[in-house]
Amino acid sequence: MESRKESSQPSTTDHLPILCNNDNLQNVKNMLLDECTRDGSLDWHGKPAVKRKTGGWKSGMLLLVNEGLATLAFTGVEVNMVLFSKSVLRQSNAEAANMFSTWMGSVYLFSLLGAFISDSYLGRYLTCVVFQVILTMGLVALSLTTQTFMLKSKGCGRIGELCDAHSPIEIAIFYVSIYLIALGNGGAEPALATFGADQFDEEDPEEKQAKTTFLSYFYVALNLGSLISETILVYIETMGEYVLAFWISSLCGFIALIAIVSGSFRYRHFKPSGNPISRFSQVIVASVRKIKLQLPSNGDGLYEDFTRNDSGTRRIYHTNDFKFFDRASIMTPDDGENPHPWRLCTVTQVEEVKCVLRLLPIWLCTILSSVVFIQMISLFVEQGAAMNRKISNFHIPPASMTVFDIISTSVFIICYDKLILPLYVKLTKTKPNPPSELQRMGIGLAIATAAIITAGVVEHHRLKYASEGPKETSSLSIFWQTPQYVLVGIAEAFTYVAQWEFFAAQVPDKLKSIGLGLSMCSSAMGSYTSSIILSVVMKITSKNGKPGWVPANLNDGHLDRFFFLCAALTALNLVFFISCAKKYKNIVVERRDEARDMS
Repeated sequence: MESRKESSQPSTTDHLPILCNNDNLQNVKNMLLDECTRDGSLDWHGKPAVKRKTGGWKSGMLLLVNEGLATLAFTGVEVNMVLFSKSVLRQSNAEAANMFSTWMGSVYLFSLLGAFISDSYLGRYLTCVVFQVILTMGLVALSLTTQTFMLKSKGCGRIGELCDAHSPIEIAIFYVSIYLIALGNGGAEPALATFGADQFDEEDPEEKQAKTTFLSYFYVALNLGSLISETILVYIETMGEYVLAFWISSLCGFIALIAIVSGSFRYRHFKPSGNPISRFSQVIVASVRKIKLQLPSNGDGLYEDFTRNDSGTRRIYHTNDFKFFDRASIMTPDDGENPHPWRLCTVTQVEEVKCVLRLLPIWLCTILSSVVFIQMISLFVEQGAAMNRKISNFHIPPASMTVFDIISTSVFIICYDKLILPLYVKLTKTKPNPPSELQRMGIGLAIATAAIITAGVVEHHRLKYASEGPKETSSLSIFWQTPQYVLVGIAEAFTYVAQWEFFAAQVPDKLKSIGLGLSMCSSAMGSYTSSIILSVVMKITSKNGKPGWVPANLNDGHLDRFFFLCAALTALNLVFFISCAKKYKNIVVERRDEARDMS
């Protein structure tokens, strides 16, 4: 009795993690429900997280600062990579665009690697720190490489001024540097977004709303970091001062690392759940082993282990899709009291596989949509470089036009809940029921199609007004690009934020980072797809000595036709996406309070 009395009379919040974890004192747990998180998150010491001491916007703001600075550092390299490749590496327009698409594709592909390591082994916090250390190392290596031997001769690197040729070793060191940057930025991105969302308890109504807001602000922080790079750093680089710009990026990367580490003791954590490939394989093997068994109707009698209480993990209700895999959950006399995981799987484990399979058609639709956004930061820049960039004695860096994309994206996200949705409800006279994630993604794809058509129209007019002779510039002002950048920005606000929310919500608890990694990986596939399309188009259109659609001198080509081709492909993709979205069924999981009652 004495020990019972001591455990039921906490005097300070230092005892809260212990009390929150005491299953025998239900009255104490109810009393302290508002003090401890309900989602199963843990503190730095591995104990149940206390709301007042962990997570929330204090932790979230540190991660938003980290994201803004890390994005600034990465974008400082990314934004002028095409022009750097042309002037410093002496590549053609098509070569530079292909190299950029491949490199960006690797960035997003590494995001899937980082997400896998995060959910399976290291956890989200440690994954963020490790990959951001790699990012900083790559930035420093690129700065030293550029300073030491890339900028030859003096003053080279500006638009139209080529540097001396480089040795294979120098080129190799350069590529190692930029792919370290790709690995560091890509690997940390999905873990960082998910780790930020982890700081808000989705079982608490207020924090659940804050969690959704955080993902929107996360994308705003990403855009603000890009905004600084694409206005200040891009101008420095356009003047040929790549060394200064790269060292600024390195400094920002280091400060971003300090920011995330400084909040180490305030964060909420979830334990990594082990290798998902193994769990998926167990379902497949168990299903094949029991292929001759008769399936029960409506999933009656399928095996679920209700004694398990994995931290932060909810059980998933049975669905009738992909019934073949339900056989893995049929319990037979051979399974015994302690069934082997390669013979018998839980319903939740089977539903994890089904969730991923249901996501694949939607994921495939997002690949081609990414082509538009890749064109914005590659061929849009080359298009701008061939236009009239002069304002008085000032030359506008073509990559800085992406500022219109960033501003339109950020403004739209910030105004969406406060202004746009209420206006939508007022005009349509419907209940305040906002568009779903899939509906917003579809709207974004439609706007992206309009953006690439606009780019084609602008290029068609640019070619009409192109100057005669050897010059590569046009009398058409670069500000004609503004509508296409604004449309791309609005498309991003619809597509990417909704895509992040959708993939984060529609994957099981154990695969949250992988869900966002899968979303970001679609951008990698989009980059590779863009590179393949451009290569095929150039091979076909440059036969018989013709310059092709995207030659070194854009005035000799037909970039407008390439844009119209991409628009047609994006429109076809939109039709396929609508078909897949109509058939999609959302994941259904138990509430955590239901799980507590059952236990």
